[in-house]
Amino acid sequence: MEEQHEVLDMIEEITRKDGTKYYEIGNMVHNGRAELAADRGFIKEVRILKLNIPHTQMVQKYEHYVNTHYKMQTEDMDHWDEWKRTPQADKYVAAILKENHIG
Repeated sequence: MEEQHEVLDMIEEITRKDGTKYYEIGNMVHNGRAELAADRGFIKEVRILKLNIPHTQMVQKYEHYVNTHYKMQTEDMDHWDEWKRTPQADKYVAAILKENHIG
């Protein structure tokens, strides 16, 4: 897959259809797609928890992971594509949440 160039600058809380929640580091495009997915019933809800997070080394590392493994979904999506993480990517997200006093 060709590397994308998405800049991640917000923390979102996404509620799956089964009611479980997870945190995601995204941007306005990702959030808009999640809102569309909620409207279509693919997920229950998305909430922005923090905007304009600092572009730290951990954010840059997670950004690289996302940009090399995923593409932003298009508006004609027929499901929600949750970004599955490796154990290392989980560590990046945990550090980002801690840096931003969330979770």
